Amino acid sequence: MKTLLLVRHAKSNWNDPGIDDIDRPLNDRGKADAPIMAKRLKNKGIKIDTFISSPAKRAQRTARFFAEEYGLDKKDIVIADKLYMATPSAFTEAIRDIKNKHDVAILFSHNPGITEFANTLSQVRIDDMPTCSIFAVTANTDTWADFEQSEKSFLFFDYPKNPMEA
Repeated sequence: MKTLLLVRHAKSNWNDPGIDDIDRPLNDRGKADAPIMAKRLKNKGIKIDTFISSPAKRAQRTARFFAEEYGLDKKDIVIADKLYMATPSAFTEAIRDIKNKHDVAILFSHNPGITEFANTLSQVRIDDMPTCSIFAVTANTDTWADFEQSEKSFLFFDYPKNPMEA
């Protein structure tokens, strides 16, 4: 059994229009939401084996907040270039690259691709993954290479303004 957690990066800062997209940092709300969502995830009792992030500054910073909650260092986060502005097929490729010794993987990426990909994973459909939201599924497989074809089960969808969790 494999568990996949998809996290859209926390809210980013748009105050400097001259900054390259990949270098955009988190804004104050993003810096507040990410530790809250990391704690909510940890409180669900999910042990994460590998943290994988887009190279974008905002995604990496979001991943660091989650890693810190789990007692890990930023050096423990794997950077996957294919997760930057990823299409659903890029997510599939990134998942195939996960080592099979990891049963639970968390990926940090961007819209619109992360929402499109999440909507391929189960019967649960979402219009839009808000910033710092988490979408989780399990797959009935022992290998990440077989994840795409495997039967999947929806676990949960959570986001910062979720009234069920606040």
